[in-house]
Amino acid sequence: QLILELKMIADVGLIGLPNAGKSSFLAAVSNARPEIADYRFTTLRPYLGVADIRGKSILIADIPGLIEGASKGKGLGDDFLKHVSRCQILLHLIDINNSDLERDYKIIRAELEAYSKQLAKKPEIVALTKCDTTTKEDIANKTIFFKKVLAKSTELHIISAYAKTGIEDLLLDLVKN
Repeated sequence: QLILELKMIADVGLIGLPNAGKSSFLAAVSNARPEIADYRFTTLRPYLGVADIRGKSILIADIPGLIEGASKGKGLGDDFLKHVSRCQILLHLIDINNSDLERDYKIIRAELEAYSKQLAKKPEIVALTKCDTTTKEDIANKTIFFKKVLAKSTELHIISAYAKTGIEDLLLDLVKN
């Protein structure tokens, strides 16, 4: 008996809690058309898209939302962590409207660490999403606080897939890494 396992290979793996804006981001930067809706676990399988920026292309994998316990098989978790482990860089998306950004960030980081020390060491860029749905003052306050949570070397972007705010700078950082 032979068991074959296919692991996607992509330049960028989109990670985050359910409904963080991963599918919206992929749809905004590529021709991919993942299902997008305002409820948890809209994405049930990975989607791939190619983003072009200044003559360069990057393959992006939209991974279904991870939850606490994903590394132990809870939700859709460990199957999709396998896909993430084959990506070169992680783009961690967090909904700026969530009440505890630090907790949201640490849940996903803990799942990466629990699944694989090597996966947890992959380069990561963090983006606070849905910035079109809040005030500039709220964005500034949350950004100041959240930067204290991140390692100094971690890039932080403020984006809106809907308004296409901050997308180009983020793509340029992804290509650079």
